[in-house]
Amino acid sequence: MSLFKQLLLAICLLLVVAFSGSFMVSLESSRSQYINQLRAHAQDAATALALALTPNIDDPAMVELMVSSIFDSGYYASIKVIEQGTNAVLVERHAVPDSAGVPAWFIRLANLEPAGGDAIVSRGWQQAARVEVISHPMFALAKLWQSALGSLGWLLLCGVLSAVLGALLLRRQLRPLDYMVAQSHAIARREFLSLPELPRTPELRRVVQAMNQMVEKLEALFREQAERSEQLRNEAYQDSLTGLANRQYFEMQLSAQVSNLEEARAGYLLLLRVQDLTGLNARLGGQRSDQLLLAVGEQLRRACARYPQTHDLIARSRGGEFAVLAPGLVHDEAIELAQALEASLQSLHETGASDVAPVACIGLVSYAPADEPQALLTQADEALARAESQATPSWICLEQGPAAQAVGSQQAWHSRLDQALSKGQFELFFQPVVDCQAPQRILHFKVTSRLQDGQGEPLAAGSFLPWLERFGWMARLDALMLERVLKHLPRHHAALALNLSAATLADAQALQRVYALLAQHRALGPRLTFEIGEEQLPEQAVLEQFTRRLHGLGFSLALQRFGGRFSMIGNLAHLGLAYLKVDGGYIRNIDQEQHKRLFIEAIQRAAHSIDLPLIAERVETQGELKVLCEMGVQGIQGQRVGRPAPWR
Repeated sequence: MSLFKQLLLAICLLLVVAFSGSFMVSLESSRSQYINQLRAHAQDAATALALALTPNIDDPAMVELMVSSIFDSGYYASIKVIEQGTNAVLVERHAVPDSAGVPAWFIRLANLEPAGGDAIVSRGWQQAARVEVISHPMFALAKLWQSALGSLGWLLLCGVLSAVLGALLLRRQLRPLDYMVAQSHAIARREFLSLPELPRTPELRRVVQAMNQMVEKLEALFREQAERSEQLRNEAYQDSLTGLANRQYFEMQLSAQVSNLEEARAGYLLLLRVQDLTGLNARLGGQRSDQLLLAVGEQLRRACARYPQTHDLIARSRGGEFAVLAPGLVHDEAIELAQALEASLQSLHETGASDVAPVACIGLVSYAPADEPQALLTQADEALARAESQATPSWICLEQGPAAQAVGSQQAWHSRLDQALSKGQFELFFQPVVDCQAPQRILHFKVTSRLQDGQGEPLAAGSFLPWLERFGWMARLDALMLERVLKHLPRHHAALALNLSAATLADAQALQRVYALLAQHRALGPRLTFEIGEEQLPEQAVLEQFTRRLHGLGFSLALQRFGGRFSMIGNLAHLGLAYLKVDGGYIRNIDQEQHKRLFIEAIQRAAHSIDLPLIAERVETQGELKVLCEMGVQGIQGQRVGRPAPWR
């Protein structure tokens, strides 16, 4: 029972005890008073009747008339006129008065006995008769009952007023306790709340101050760990001059992008090299050369801003050489990117390098999933060398394999995917996510999509997702997948995780359809978690609103491919995420590359401080699995523990 209810119950019990005690004391004091009144009432009636009968004692009719008139005028149990010598009853009247609405239990509780009185009727100097009068206590009981009802009504009125006022007062006084409960729950949800207004009650003020201090300390520790981890990541994977990714990070992402057969997308690798950097250093000085490199990096950011898939995949590999990985880019877009870069780099002549023409050369090479990263870099170097050997344009694009065959296939993909979405020609595949310490225990299944082409094995998501994004149909795929998952869950009792795209989060109508579907299946909420890619996160306000709506419907949210924007973990702490999935690029060869292990340990410490489970993506070797288990990562997802497959 809550403290609020206990205090209200105590107030009610106190009022009941006070009323009971007051009533018993009042009853005891009234009892003797009423007994005396009854006795006086009976005695007065007996005396008056005796005096009235004295001149008429020998007239039986008159005696009976007077006895009847006295008996009918008051509350009497009986009136008797008894002859004095023989004790013969001359006249007798008796009756049992009506209870007047007084309940029998109250009559027994009051226990008022009838009181009597007597008087002598004289005939001259002789005693002729005796009058005996017994008063009935019913009128006194009626008064006591009315008094008890009045006291009870007053008690109820006081009780209701006390309960209302007490409830308001207690609710106001105990509000800090409710907020402290909310604080503790918020900490469990990775939120840090502080009560700005301290209560006036000294005891509660001290408790609230201590709670606020603890919350601020936890928040400071978490912020410190996040900043330290972000600094560690920047030192390991960021170029100190331009702020872009460094060569180590780029090669790590390149290897992850082309080796992930499930989500890998064909695309283009771009290399840009500033010509004669050594000569520029000699002619312009180190500071001007650094400014030139900064300007080149900024032009790369601006040119690639039109292609969200290149986010966080722009790097300065070494010296004056830059690299861009563009998964999902098609031939026409690659040409546009190269031309835009060529035009923007021409403006760099104004920086003082006008004697260098052109400022930089660009080499583009297409790639496909399962390509060898080092071979791809070699081909990109070859394209760059050919671009340097020609006068104009300052770029060259080499096509190979499936990418070359895909040129001009946009209309075919448009028709094919439109038909597949309309007819629901997508199949659910499920990949297990297991407990690292107990691999036989499945935490949930990650749901992925396959396109049924009717000719062989279904196509993996990496083959058609870039086209769906280009056509603006990702929200249609999300809606179709959600409907399929909601039909699957009632038949099977495993927990599932389903990805939502940025297109759905940005489309208000698509989100409303998602909310409507979820509202019809609230009972499935504990078994379905939605995942959002780190690179697809919306603005903080939109994300918070989406999370609150999901939690209100009983569903949860998680983040996948995490690691590239570690600084945002402070903003994610209060969202109540179900878990974090670390990007597979940081997991690949973690047993051989110490810098990755240090970074994952930093993420693990930050996540552990807010009780946020960590799951590793794309675990492929026993060595990676062993290291992750030693580090305390909770979950494992990847080919090492299970490939995506239809439900069996």
